[in-house]
Amino acid sequence: MNTQSTHNSVDRSAREHVALPTKIAYVVPAFALAVVGIPIYVYLPKFYTDVVGVHVTMLGYLILGVRIFDALTDPLIGLLSDHTSTRFGRRRPYIAGGATLLAIALYLLFHPPHLSSSLATVWFGVGMFAVFLFWTVVVVPYEALGPEITYDYDERTTLFGLRDGALIAGTLAAATSPAAVAWLFELAADASGERAKFFWIAVLYIPLLLICCWGCVLVIQERRPLSQHSMSLTWSDVTDILRNTPFIILLIAYTISAFGSHLPATLILYYVEYVLLSPHADLFLVLYFVTGIVFLPGWMALAHRWGKKESWLLSMAVNTGAFIGVFFLGPGDARWYGILVFLSGIGFGATVAIPSAMQADVIDYDTLLSGTRREGHYVGIWSIAKKFAAALGVGAAISILGLSGYVPNVPQTAQVQLTLRVLYALVPSICNLIALGIAFKYPISRDIHHAIRAAIAERQAGKQVVDPLDPSKTLF
Repeated sequence: MNTQSTHNSVDRSAREHVALPTKIAYVVPAFALAVVGIPIYVYLPKFYTDVVGVHVTMLGYLILGVRIFDALTDPLIGLLSDHTSTRFGRRRPYIAGGATLLAIALYLLFHPPHLSSSLATVWFGVGMFAVFLFWTVVVVPYEALGPEITYDYDERTTLFGLRDGALIAGTLAAATSPAAVAWLFELAADASGERAKFFWIAVLYIPLLLICCWGCVLVIQERRPLSQHSMSLTWSDVTDILRNTPFIILLIAYTISAFGSHLPATLILYYVEYVLLSPHADLFLVLYFVTGIVFLPGWMALAHRWGKKESWLLSMAVNTGAFIGVFFLGPGDARWYGILVFLSGIGFGATVAIPSAMQADVIDYDTLLSGTRREGHYVGIWSIAKKFAAALGVGAAISILGLSGYVPNVPQTAQVQLTLRVLYALVPSICNLIALGIAFKYPISRDIHHAIRAAIAERQAGKQVVDPLDPSKTLF
């Protein structure tokens, strides 16, 4: 491990610094995963229905089945990686092996042969299940590795800020890739051109995924686990997690906020076209992501100065305070919308990155309670919550829009426009306000985290330990 201080330092003058090569090695897979992952969610379904020939109803059933399967595998992979013991560590074998298998599955999914509709459906189904399985094999151990790289409160802010900044950058690159590839290779706007487009996306980005994931594995050295447990999720594990009040607060607040954020993510194309009457939704998306990336370093600096909780609350307030204004816009207000998108984007990067750094701190509190490090358990639960919020947000947005009387490719009624404004701007703002109120109760500050790290060291030394969150209570 390329660090320069002891693992359990609580003195800010003796911080545990993570070397730059370690930071880079950990951060770059996030960019590569976003670049190859976003097309699966956004572009691949339309490619398979319109070009490959999969019936849209069957495709919908397959995607639903894949998402359910995906949610079930998250805690399983987290549990497996927590209890894996090899000379290469607990996380790295999954990242290396999973990335190799994921690369193969992605290539086959992005480059399907010419098949009948029924065989194309089978190809898509098998390919999607394989991609999501191997994706989980990579991502859950990869995210569990992060909290182990450094136990330092502020270094985690930097590390996760860089990682999630790379994730946002990868999302931006993925959003522009299809058009860029079509222009670069002068591809025709027909079925053969679409096939060629996805082939080149695979050829360009899959090697990047392998290089980044294998580079992470080769550069980063894992810490040895504090103890080994049986390969099972016991009732004691469950009660420990439920006793972890900071994690429960963080999880609930983040899930509510994430649900709200998936509404505008789903409806932006509808809102811009049918409420603002503008054809420039793609430009507004780019503006939002670029703004988030540009201002993220400032939020990381603020988190170092003020603390993570305070910075996260402020970023949600900035994001929500600007975005609520979108509810009052209508036809011809594209310029005002651009201004509000920019102002909202100022807080966007921090709303993504800071909760990840806070998650790492609540895992330390679990280590104090349980005597072992269970990052995989927590990342698995966190992943389920994220996917639940995404599924509920997307489902609610589309279902309610349909019930309001939406008809595609025609001017919408006043009722549909009001529904879009409420779902796109008002409901997400209310969700963020609720999340703000819940997150305000989050108890782990920098000083509390230092006390938790000190208590862990005392427990390992066999000393009696008091709860840093409640000094009147003795834990051991």
